[in-house]
Amino acid sequence: MNLVWGIVIGVIALTILVVLHELGHALVARRNGVRVEEFGIGFPPAAYKKKVKKSFLGKNVVYSVNWLPLGGFVKLRGEHDDDKKPGDYGAATFWQKTKILLAGVAMNWLTAAVLLMLLAWFGGLPQLVPHQFTVAGDTHVVYNPVVLASVEKDLPAESAGLKSGDAVISVNGEKIETSAQLSEAAAAHKGEMVRVAYKRDGAERVAHVALRNTNDDKRGYLGAGLSQERFTQSTWSAPIVGIGVTAQLTGITLQGLGQVIGDGVSGLVMKLMPNDSAQKQANQKLSSASQSVGGPLSIFGILFPAAERAGMRYVVMMTALISLTLAVMNILPIPALDGGRWFVAAVFRLLKKPLTKEREEKIHGTGFLVLLVLVVLVTISDVVKLL
Repeated sequence: MNLVWGIVIGVIALTILVVLHELGHALVARRNGVRVEEFGIGFPPAAYKKKVKKSFLGKNVVYSVNWLPLGGFVKLRGEHDDDKKPGDYGAATFWQKTKILLAGVAMNWLTAAVLLMLLAWFGGLPQLVPHQFTVAGDTHVVYNPVVLASVEKDLPAESAGLKSGDAVISVNGEKIETSAQLSEAAAAHKGEMVRVAYKRDGAERVAHVALRNTNDDKRGYLGAGLSQERFTQSTWSAPIVGIGVTAQLTGITLQGLGQVIGDGVSGLVMKLMPNDSAQKQANQKLSSASQSVGGPLSIFGILFPAAERAGMRYVVMMTALISLTLAVMNILPIPALDGGRWFVAAVFRLLKKPLTKEREEKIHGTGFLVLLVLVVLVTISDVVKLL
């Protein structure tokens, strides 16, 4: 049932993010004199349609709710570059087109910043990256209980009945608030029998654990991997923190994307080399690129169900991260995406060549086909990971 709820929440979240993206295009298009013909939630076939004579997106706009729930769309009049009637997208100036195309990216980026701001203000913002942005004078750090992330086979924790997911409360009556405290307590009582109080499924329990004498193999005196969630809370600085962390994550996302592309390209090139060393490096790079990429199955089948189980804070965080990813992906110069449409228009403008309807459709149609192939390949990779 958790899986089903996770998928439902994921579909709703992604639909909202795409609708906000398209709303950004529509609002800026209307502001710059481009007619909005239709604004839809989901994709056709239509479940409901209504033409509204006067609305916030202009006159005689068709609003629709469609049967395929993943996302939404906006239809502008005269969407090709060589459409030149007043009110057509093609008749807008290059600067107006730039604003319209980048409005969706800006909307997703701002959505991510607002969601992270809300977490910082109300729920507590999880530690997403090392040296995460904070405002020193307005930051309160909150730690969740220390949790056993893993339990080593045939070592003291397992022998005493402790399991992965148990939250440690105290050792010999000494309250444990950080993972460092637990490690220090285990080292201080090495070789002894200690009384460990912990919580499992909301109930407090006690285990008597015979700690190891040595830790030469670095598996710990307790024989368990530790984890602890760290959150930061802010008040007046929450908007600054939301923007700062979003900017920080944008740089990391771009860096990670560059690494994935670099590994993929270099891996494919090395595959053409005949020697065994190059083949081994190629396999490592392609495997690294594959493991770093997730598609629809990962998002709806793994990430959102896991976030739903962890709580609303993590659902909001996951939604913010996906919104940021949509912003970053759409600004890239890939044909069929917003950045690609802008890049193609800019190139033809610099070359002083007309961008005909046929040429534009061919470029973006090819780009869309490549994107579909990539989605299929990533989905196959997701299936392999799941199996």
